Amino acid sequence: MAKILLVDDASFMRMMIKDALTKNGYSDIYEAADGVEAVAKYTEIHPDLVIMDITMPNMDGLGALKAIKQMDPSANVVMCSAMGQEAMVIEAIKSGAKDFIVKPFKPDRILKTVTTVLG
Repeated sequence: MAKILLVDDASFMRMMIKDALTKNGYSDIYEAADGVEAVAKYTEIHPDLVIMDITMPNMDGLGALKAIKQMDPSANVVMCSAMGQEAMVIEAIKSGAKDFIVKPFKPDRILKTVTTVLG
């Protein structure tokens, strides 16, 4: 079973994504509240997929994405963004993100993305 790391400063967003994933058989799920924690957790658990918010305190999602891709160029990272963050989404894709999900998102969109990225 795939290891998934959820990164969002809003605990309710992590809970929402985790709920959608667990209802569909994913059980090896880890959480981080900001980019600094995400990079530390990534080195510790080496997840198969990271689902990460772009806007967070301490280190934003773009900074964490770049740090993770520098450590592991094959990392699977999917970014989450609010409407109106197109420039950041483009930057994230250029920096190696595999896909992005726009908030507010529906559980089926999360699952489709997870299935596609994990192949």
